[in-house]
Amino acid sequence: MLLEDQRFLHEDLERLEQGISDRALEDPRHIRDRLNRDHQISGFLNRIQHQSERLLEIYNDTEGLRVKEIQTISTGDPFDEFYKQLNEMKDFHRRYPNEPVENLERAYKRKAPGEGESATAEIDNLFTGEEAYGRFLDMTTLHEDYLNLPGVQSRRVTYLQYLNIFDHFTPPHCPIKRPEKTTDQYFAYVGRLGAYLESFLRRTRPLEDLDKTFASITQDFEKAWEDREIPGWGDETQAAGPAAPVTEGTGEGIWCPDCEKEFKNENVYKSHLSGKKHIKAAEARKTNGAAAGGTANGGVNGHSGSKSASSTAKNLKERAIAEREHRIRRLASSMETVRSDTRVNVERKQGQTERERQQELDSLFAESAEPSMRPSGGADDDSDSSGDEKIYNPLKLPLAWDGKPIPYWLYKLHGLGVEFPCEICGNFVYMGRRAFDKHFNEARHIYGLKCLGITNTTLFREITGIEDGLKLWDKITRDKKKEKSGGENVVQMEDAEGNVMPEKVYYDLQKQGLL
Repeated sequence: MLLEDQRFLHEDLERLEQGISDRALEDPRHIRDRLNRDHQISGFLNRIQHQSERLLEIYNDTEGLRVKEIQTISTGDPFDEFYKQLNEMKDFHRRYPNEPVENLERAYKRKAPGEGESATAEIDNLFTGEEAYGRFLDMTTLHEDYLNLPGVQSRRVTYLQYLNIFDHFTPPHCPIKRPEKTTDQYFAYVGRLGAYLESFLRRTRPLEDLDKTFASITQDFEKAWEDREIPGWGDETQAAGPAAPVTEGTGEGIWCPDCEKEFKNENVYKSHLSGKKHIKAAEARKTNGAAAGGTANGGVNGHSGSKSASSTAKNLKERAIAEREHRIRRLASSMETVRSDTRVNVERKQGQTERERQQELDSLFAESAEPSMRPSGGADDDSDSSGDEKIYNPLKLPLAWDGKPIPYWLYKLHGLGVEFPCEICGNFVYMGRRAFDKHFNEARHIYGLKCLGITNTTLFREITGIEDGLKLWDKITRDKKKEKSGGENVVQMEDAEGNVMPEKVYYDLQKQGLL
């Protein structure tokens, strides 16, 4: 009965389109309901694609069954064919008496909360409590894995710091060196991190074409790998001689790429170049660079078969690790908003007690369960609910995490009505003392200081005026020059016993009669 299947598929497609249009007109307030709507629409789209493929197979009719059925109906006695199909249906229902009948009219229709449909049960199982239905990241397990990696065990990185650096894989943010990245532990870690970010995107953005995004990331990596432009995975070669140090690290000193260490003083940097540790590190780096170059060129130039095979295997593993790192960087850049919200949420929770955290969690679940527990009523209930949804905010107070205005006493307590302008940030106005104090470590203020030629930003806290900043920087530079010149021109004196001391100390002791 291919014609009946064909009619059923056409009806199913129309019902699916109607179900999608009904849900697209909705505008849920809670993020849980929005995610549930998006996941339902995504499931309908997948079913439309599957049913369309089945319909195309029927229309193609590769085996000729559809043409044969049309000929059977159009030729001969129509009643014979009718009773034949009727007997087949009776025989089927006789064998399967409890077979349910699918009602397409109600299958994709939006059910009211009072009809007993647990619409958000699937969403509850998709996210952890820390993720709060896709609003925040839950990377506590990955943070523990990161602390156990070789090269990180000696450093205690907090969870807040990890949220800032988990997509950085080059010094100075990442202390893991290139040979340590080829271990199985690090390979498994970046795999779990990339898999979590992909899973989070699929759960929070079900209507986006993420497969296309992931394919574009892979293509970009292929091109960058061929050009050797992946950060931290280029050819390990060093310029001849110590005359060209690379400035990395904090940007204030001289960076040695062989020792992966930053030096504040130029004389100390030059003196360490002749040390055994630096020479050994330079030779090892040069050897690794030559091995990588030989592998990239096909493993020729006199390499034995076993050595060439091991170099090829090492290159393949480095390529796989570099691909995962590149994917993590691209995925993290597309989730900057969620990442910043996670940092704010972690900072807020660190200042709460266990009781306050539990109360917040209970209120979150109670608010998300309100729509499902509300009985369906008439027009009066609809008008009341629509009236409750309006947010009364005449004072223009900031909104809390639940989308409602914060209390006025809390607004006054944190001083959110006080304006703090900053001329260095382009006359940007910060509301509240907390936001003003935090902005000194943010990129906007640091960029403004660098535009003024100021590199040491730690000494310029509470400085918001351009003129004040320039005056302070001139004074600091003058004091440094004076201190340097004064240290070089110190006159030393020697007493009768051979004790060497500065000239001022010598005359003071002489006036006191101690010499």
